[in-house]
Amino acid sequence: MRRRPREGGALGYFTWAFIVTAVGLVLGAWLGWQSTGTIGGMASVFFICTVLAVLEISLSFDNAIVNANKLKDMTPEWQHRFLTWGILIAVFGMRIVFPLLIVVIAAKIGPIEAIVLAASKPEEYARIMNDAHLPIAAFGGTFLMMVGLSYFFDHEKDVHWIKWVETKMARFATIKGVEIAFVLALILGFSTLLEPADVHTFVYSAIYGLLTFLVVEVVGGLLDAQQETMSAAAKGGFGAFLYLEVLDASFSFDGVIGAFALTQNLFIIAIGLGIGAMYVRSMTIMLVEKGTLSEYRYLEHGAFYAILILSVVMYFQTLIHIPEVITGLGGAALIGISLWSSIRYNKREREMEEVETRDSHEQLRA
Repeated sequence: MRRRPREGGALGYFTWAFIVTAVGLVLGAWLGWQSTGTIGGMASVFFICTVLAVLEISLSFDNAIVNANKLKDMTPEWQHRFLTWGILIAVFGMRIVFPLLIVVIAAKIGPIEAIVLAASKPEEYARIMNDAHLPIAAFGGTFLMMVGLSYFFDHEKDVHWIKWVETKMARFATIKGVEIAFVLALILGFSTLLEPADVHTFVYSAIYGLLTFLVVEVVGGLLDAQQETMSAAAKGGFGAFLYLEVLDASFSFDGVIGAFALTQNLFIIAIGLGIGAMYVRSMTIMLVEKGTLSEYRYLEHGAFYAILILSVVMYFQTLIHIPEVITGLGGAALIGISLWSSIRYNKREREMEEVETRDSHEQLRA
């Protein structure tokens, strides 16, 4: 069931994002003043919050499209739950609780101690976060790779953007578990490039990422099957909600870790990435309500290619540092090209319809 488009055009979808931006930037400027007591310090924190928000938006274009792809098949009730409770989990859970949880596990300290550490010793906090980058990249990269491959390894998929690749992948999809075998082979192959001390951590973390994807798929399928048994109209319920939350978490790994390159202050990171997350929510709502995915047939393809590239980048980030700006721009470029290809396709279709209409009129006159 498609939601009714709201009034006010495209900007109407971003009202709450604009409000959160204003509040967040004011709060960031206040934090800058409190921590430095200077106009320069206040302006610096204000600027960092802005850059973090832009970074999060650029990294999450594909996240919004994938969210919309899943949401369009969910009931209005579950759509509303994801866009309210789900976004709260995304903003506060992934941008605040997740970095704290990493430090709690890595440093073997309590949650309160982790908060104190973030506030009083941000350098030490950032060091612990950076040390945890290897398992996070392996876990998140594997999960996202499975998300991307599952879209293309689908024998029922009949719309192809890059046909010479996608037709072969759709044909191989008839082989059960082909994407799992591909990912496992890639994990083993990539582990040979790592330092011996890192291989164990990388392989285990990647396997946990693969298992998490499979568990979410199985649990989600069972839960949604039970809902469909109770009501034929109840589809895309808690299982889809759970899938989207884990997906958002995987997308957030890169942004959260990358944010520490700009600032070591957890609270500034939470403000900047939280602002960006609100724009992702607004883009998701707009895509669902305006039916943009059905209007631009290759937009999803661009998003899932961007996911695959992000997953590979996360793997390579265990070897070398790749700036998050490059990752974000690469994903945005792919989505932009897929949008351009969709517009060209629509134009050709309209021209063909006009020719057919003109020919039929000429035949009637004859």
